[in-house]
Formats: sequence, C-alpha cells, structure tokens
Amino acid sequence: MSQGKYNLIPTLLYAIVSVFFFSCQKKEKTYFETIASNDVKLSATPKPGSWRYNHDEKFQKFEDFRKLKKIKPEPHKKTIYLQPIGQFNKLQQKEIELTREYLKIYFQLETKILPALTNDIFPENVRRTADEGQEQLLAGYVLDSILIRRKPKDAVVLMGITEKDLFPQPEWNYVFGLASYEDGVGVTSMYRFAGGPLTDSNFNTSFLRLIKISSHEIGHMFGISHCLNANCVMNGTNSLTETDFHYARACSLCQRKLNSSIPYDNKKRLLELKKFFEKQNFNTEFSLVQQDLNLLQ
Repeated sequence: MSQGKYNLIPTLLYAIVSVFFFSCQKKEKTYFETIASNDVKLSATPKPGSWRYNHDEKFQKFEDFRKLKKIKPEPHKKTIYLQPIGQFNKLQQKEIELTREYLKIYFQLETKILPALTNDIFPENVRRTADEGQEQLLAGYVLDSILIRRKPKDAVVLMGITEKDLFPQPEWNYVFGLASYEDGVGVTSMYRFAGGPLTDSNFNTSFLRLIKISSHEIGHMFGISHCLNANCVMNGTNSLTETDFHYARACSLCQRKLNSSIPYDNKKRLLELKKFFEKQNFNTEFSLVQQDLNLLQ
C-alpha cells in the first residue's frame, strides 16, 4: 500500500516533465507558413478566356523549383537594370522611376535605370502596323538583338521598358511582356496599360499594371513558373481585366521560392512595401501587406 503511494510522485513528475519537454519541442511556424492563411485560393474552375482556361500548366512545387537551374544574384551580379526604349514624356518617365523604386523593394536588390535608347535602333523588318493602326515591335528582337548585347556585367536581370506596342510572333495580336529566362533579359510594354494617353487621372491604373507585369516577368527570370497556388502576381494573364484581378502580392509559395534565391529580411520587405503602397494610394495592396504584417505580430 505504502509502496504504491511513494511510486505516484515520480510518475507524476515524469508526466509533467514529458509534457513540458514536448511543448518546448513544438515547431514554430515559418514566415511562409504564417502568411499562407492570407493567400486567396483560385477558383477550381477557371473562366472561359482566362489564362488557366486556355493553358494546361503543371503546378510548380517548391521542390521542383529548387531543382531548377536558374538565375540567382551573385556577389558580382546582383543589380536589376531597367532599359527604357523610345520617347517618354514626363509622366511616363515618372512611371519608370517609380517602377525602379518598387522593384528595388519587391526584390530587395539594387535597381538602376540606364539611359534611354531611341526607336531608331529597330529596323523595318521588326516593325508592323497593327489592325488598330499603332506601330508594333517584335518582342523577340528586343531581347536577342538589343538587351542581351547591352546587359551590364554586374546585372542579374535587364528589363526593357518600351512605350511601343509589342507582338511576339506574326499570328499573335500583342503581348504585354516577354522574357528570356536563361539570359536574364525581358521587355515590358507600357502601351496598353493606360487605355490611351497617360494622364494624371489614369496614372495609378497604368502604373499598377506596369509593376505587376514587370515583377511577374522578372519573377520568371528567377525561375518561378506561373502560379497555380493562389491569387498572385505570378498568375498567367490573357487580358488587362485579368491583370487587374490578380494581386501585386506574391503568394506564400512564390515568396518562399523567391526568398530561397534572394535571402532578404521578409519583415523589412513587407514594411517597405506597406510604405510604398500607402504613398501611391494602392489601397488593396496596402491592405494585403498589412494583413501579412498582422499575422507576424
């Protein structure tokens, strides 16, 4: 009777120590696991005419991404360069400068603007007149014959920005942007983003589209495929309506992929994005960043 009584204390102590030990062993959530609850899942059935409806793409898991041979910043190659091509008015120049500021925050890499090139560099055989009457430039020529040859030695990525409309091949009407992922060069056209001449009233609409497409194309250069995980800047897009529907925010999975190649401080990045979106009055994007920050408290 007394023997059983004395055995009770060590048993209780063992149980208490065990509970304490296993509670201390509980794994803390990573940043990406924490913000994943803010991801807005895509609809199971894509709408007719959307990118997912017209393209059967494979889901890129993080493990698939890690195995890819891809561009990464290196000690001697860690700068993003923007190459304006064409004639830009003051509002367009402002848009390019703000894009530089945004990409520096989004990728947490030094971002610089090169002196503008004129449209005289395009020969006649890479120009055409579209059905709507505007001149279009062959996007592939911009990559192969202009950007690759002018990529600075310390550049990890070179992104061209043109005010002319682009087409990727004769049977296509137009394209917002195009990139060569192996060479780390890409081009984005501003032509369609304002829905006409760029003015103070449509500036923010055009600018938000430009930073979405630019960060999307550069994301591809860093090896991130079209996102099938959630509403994300890396979603494929067939139209400006679809571009507008997608967030400028990268989902938790795409952020994890990016951060594995560029080891930045995630909270610092969020705080800088919050400040930028607040300054530009991008209310939806500001709210999304604030929601991520709230989860980190």
